[in-house]
Amino acid sequence: MGACKNIVKKSEQGLIREEDVDETLFERELQTRCTEFPSPDLLIRTSGEQRISNFFLWQLAYTEFFFSPVLWPDFDKQKFIEALVSYQRRDRRFGSRL
Repeated sequence: MGACKNIVKKSEQGLIREEDVDETLFERELQTRCTEFPSPDLLIRTSGEQRISNFFLWQLAYTEFFFSPVLWPDFDKQKFIEALVSYQRRDRRFGSRL
């Protein structure tokens, strides 16, 4: 939501034009722009929940998910290795952007 508001403000200030708005501009406005790898390859969700709760929707477009019934305090090294092995066995396919 913050990224959209920033883009609107910049547009109102005349800093960008409508035709400047694209995926690259949008990604630059995201809160995760501060890291070298803003889109995770794997999301581990603990506690048996099988939803992402509106969490990084844009950044999770090509992320693999691992759902575990184990609660976070009990998610130990062995469970982490289980998640990594599951990830390694996947055939990752990336769709093309339009």
